[in-house]
Amino acid sequence: MARIVKVLKFIGGGLLILVAAIGMWLWLYPPALLRIGSGYTAKIVCSNVFIAKRDAEEVLTVDVQAPGNPLLRLMSVSVDYQQHRVRAALLGIFAGNEAVYRNGLGCTVAPVAGHLVPAVRGVDSLPVADASLSWPQGQQVESDQAVMAILSDEAAIGPGMRAVVVVKAGRIVAEAYGPAFSKDTPLLGWSMTKTVNAAIIGTLIRNNKLSLADNDLLPEWHGDGRRDIRLTDLLAMESGLAFNENYGTVADVTRMLYLEPDMAYFTAAKKEEAAPGSRFNYSSGTPILLARIWMDRLGDAQHALDYPHKALFIPLGMRSAVMEVDAAGTFVAGSYMYATARDWARFGLLLARDGMWNGERLLPEGFVRAMHEPNSHSAGRYSRMQTWLPQRGEAGMPADTFFMRGHDGQTIAIMPSLDLVVVRLGLTPSSGGYNPTSLIAAVAKATDADK
Repeated sequence: MARIVKVLKFIGGGLLILVAAIGMWLWLYPPALLRIGSGYTAKIVCSNVFIAKRDAEEVLTVDVQAPGNPLLRLMSVSVDYQQHRVRAALLGIFAGNEAVYRNGLGCTVAPVAGHLVPAVRGVDSLPVADASLSWPQGQQVESDQAVMAILSDEAAIGPGMRAVVVVKAGRIVAEAYGPAFSKDTPLLGWSMTKTVNAAIIGTLIRNNKLSLADNDLLPEWHGDGRRDIRLTDLLAMESGLAFNENYGTVADVTRMLYLEPDMAYFTAAKKEEAAPGSRFNYSSGTPILLARIWMDRLGDAQHALDYPHKALFIPLGMRSAVMEVDAAGTFVAGSYMYATARDWARFGLLLARDGMWNGERLLPEGFVRAMHEPNSHSAGRYSRMQTWLPQRGEAGMPADTFFMRGHDGQTIAIMPSLDLVVVRLGLTPSSGGYNPTSLIAAVAKATDADK
């Protein structure tokens, strides 16, 4: 018996030493995957707390942990409401990462302590257009009962729906919101931000600040074949640059978003794997390169940070829109923009009307047309201008339909020939099998029948 006790003590002591060693390793040398998890957690909680004004624990439980990633279920957060910081760590101790909120710039992951660019004036001090002077007229909603009936069908709107807004002929004809969400809740668009970034570039093309044919775009590319990459190649996701968009691993996209303080620098350093214009490779690093390019063209850093509001958000009356920046001050233009569903619909209506708003041309002629024309190498999936196109089996929509799409089910369908925009936002992972195109087709049919 004494011998058994001795053996058990020996095993117990060994286990304690092993646990202590693992703890020390996690403390001193946390694996990249753990820091990505904590960076993602801190960022999502930070933005939803300080932009959307949601409860931190609810966001952690519902938005971060509920989708089922076992790593994220072990994350905990602490929120400093005075310093506008959120820290996340595994079990509250290991592999910590944090996000910092700044007025007008949203939340920024700060993987390297003290690496944030110096504080700049937030954009919330800019003049904002009176929303009552443009669409929609005040808070007016002209309900279409046929469309409202579609939105009352839980199967049609799908699981995790947070907002649906339907705009026909420049008016809201139907809208619906999930529990705890409303017309005033800013929601993350994820990759729908890519299309907004493209439109910002369109305003600069219209003002002769950029051209689709421009090349030799970044200093890092002056001395090699990457200088031949044109602006149009980047917009079509046909740059030829290496970039791994696999979210299930420590890939380029997750390392960039949660471990790299300068995301544009990280992406610009990628090697050229193919000739520009010769292959399609979906990359969330590409719009960050595009953001750096157009921000550099504007010169002054503060002017560049203000520009999306002056060029687009103010004219459109998008009072809620926030595009977030990385630690180097570049817009994370592939992933991070928050706006209410109504304000996302305003942007969709701009595209449905060929870049015109209240009689003023904001985007150059022909620019929006490139959003519903396929690029050369995606088999009709992706356009020449940062949008997605309908595929086989997605029937019931006009030929000129195109989509803004983002992670977890964010979708805006734009149908210029019907003067129709359908916004559907939520927390709906693709693994659940829901496809919003059936909702969009039903709305298109119902509104077309009303003519």
